[in-house]
Amino acid sequence: MIEKHIVLEDIDPVVFYGVGNGHLQMIKSLFPKLRVVARGNVIKVLGDEEEMVKFEENIELLRRHVEKYNTISEEDILDIVNGKGPKADAAKDVVVYSISGRPIKGRSENQQLLIDAFGKSDMMFAVGPAGTGKTYLSIALAVKALKDKTAKKIILSRPAVEAGEKLGFLPGDMKDKIDPYLQPLYDALEDMIPAVKLQDMMDKHIIQIAPLAFMRGRTLSDAVVILDEAQNTTPAQIRMFLTRMGWNTKMIITGDMTQIDLPHAEKSGLKEALSILGGVEGISVINLTKKDIVRHKLVTRIVNAYEAYDKARQATGPYKHKDNESINKD
Repeated sequence: MIEKHIVLEDIDPVVFYGVGNGHLQMIKSLFPKLRVVARGNVIKVLGDEEEMVKFEENIELLRRHVEKYNTISEEDILDIVNGKGPKADAAKDVVVYSISGRPIKGRSENQQLLIDAFGKSDMMFAVGPAGTGKTYLSIALAVKALKDKTAKKIILSRPAVEAGEKLGFLPGDMKDKIDPYLQPLYDALEDMIPAVKLQDMMDKHIIQIAPLAFMRGRTLSDAVVILDEAQNTTPAQIRMFLTRMGWNTKMIITGDMTQIDLPHAEKSGLKEALSILGGVEGISVINLTKKDIVRHKLVTRIVNAYEAYDKARQATGPYKHKDNESINKD
């Protein structure tokens, strides 16, 4: 009789054990010669040495399944323990799986170009309108790099530009004031990493989310670094950010040139960076279009309507548009 402790690393034990410990009870029933007790992410096992070896091997296979798919079913447990092995991927070209087990992958030609660029370039610019999956897919690529251990950390940043709201009027301390700007990044991460694991990674600074201003003075190595909403950076800010790049680091810069919230007199740093760096070796530029929009179908219609409105204003001039004429007449 021997005793061993098995640690479930890199997964949420709640997912592994199942609702009401249902999965754990099934595992126990499949190994009746062993006494199995679980507490937190540690499984304590007591029993025959030969049976113990088989148990350890199967627990590792089950752990890998949960790490990859973020979910597991009773059918999966039976297949793995009975030697049928883990299920084959039903979907091709999957980047990662969501916490519900949904495959996350490129859903358009240009999204696939971004995925391909991640493999061959150290710096990528993903530019396109709202809903084209720029941020979501970029974070999925970063999560994959973390899971594959090709990166040691993920660093996500956004410029805190006041789009109609003033920071000073928001409640709370500086973190409370800044967090609303970073919420879309939290949302994407929460869709791909179980809550307990995500909190642990953030506590250990494996995943870092910070405003752009906090990047100054840092050298970012062994990481996937994402700058979101880069159209709202100034030329000086984006230049500062791009030069933070260290060894074994990949950078993804996303932006939408139709949603610039900078003061009218301020030039967009993203626009300038694209004109300067477009032909530099090792940098890829992926231009997503309204054809790549993967949100609700109304998003495409909204983008089309605003494009038509903008073209009409450019053609008639800012003070000759019929809406302005009616205002002036009044």
